[in-house]
Amino acid sequence: MRSMLWITALAVLGACTNSPVPVVADNNLPPSLELLASGLPWVTLQNGSSGRDVVSAQYLLRARGQNINADGQFGNGTKTAVQNFQSANALSVTGIINADTWEKLIVTVQNGSSGDAVKAVQDQLVNDFGYTLSIDGAFGNGTKNAVQNFQRSRDSTDDGIVVLSTWSALITNKAAVKLSDATARSRLTTAGIPVSSSGNCINRNNSTCTALEQIRAASIRAAISLKSASGCSLTVTGGTEVGHATTTFSHYNGYKLDFALSTCLNNYIQNGFTYIGLRAGDSAPLYQNTRGDIYAKEGNHWDVLFY
Repeated sequence: MRSMLWITALAVLGACTNSPVPVVADNNLPPSLELLASGLPWVTLQNGSSGRDVVSAQYLLRARGQNINADGQFGNGTKTAVQNFQSANALSVTGIINADTWEKLIVTVQNGSSGDAVKAVQDQLVNDFGYTLSIDGAFGNGTKNAVQNFQRSRDSTDDGIVVLSTWSALITNKAAVKLSDATARSRLTTAGIPVSSSGNCINRNNSTCTALEQIRAASIRAAISLKSASGCSLTVTGGTEVGHATTTFSHYNGYKLDFALSTCLNNYIQNGFTYIGLRAGDSAPLYQNTRGDIYAKEGNHWDVLFY
């Protein structure tokens, strides 16, 4: 069960992305102390807490040298480990994990990393977000791909490196980011990708329109990446409007976009992606890229599922 979010009440020195966390000295504290000023939200954990966030904290405490089990139960042993960690890192010795303790506890991990901090990431991805991974503490390509997918869905830099901002999104169970129609169109326009509608409209409740309301940020990012990687001109012809198949990974739920056919795009997909057979129901040829996205060649467009 998730506890309330505790957001640092300190002045934010700047937006924290994937850069090292900025620190600021507080003149009211001894010179040896510095306060982190990321402004990121964190879950507060204490004696009696339980769940996946506790598992993550316990794995991170293990990575920091504390000898405890990662069982998801915040008992006296975990409290003692937290107090030991806080004492060793010049933090208030409360036995409570709040923002300042989280931000000292976090370990940056990436492809090639190993150990309990990696297990913490894998456990969150598997048990809180449904990814299929082994919780083995080895950060390989599978874990990197899952992290990148998670980062894209949260509209952050998808470099596969788990830094403070990605940790915060994992720990606080940050929801996948969806965009307004205006924001999505603005991003596509900036990338040189026009949006076409047979009805010349954007009403999501009209099947002749092409709407982008509530499109996943990850889908827009993937469309822009597709244009960049292929070198092809792209035109979006279908978005989140009604009239498409209603499944979890659907147009309406923001997972799919349609693109007009072109020789350039056809060649890029058919020659560069893996053919995986015909789609049940309409026999549309299916192609899959290395990221797992699925491209279906329908009558006059590509129907693309972005994960």
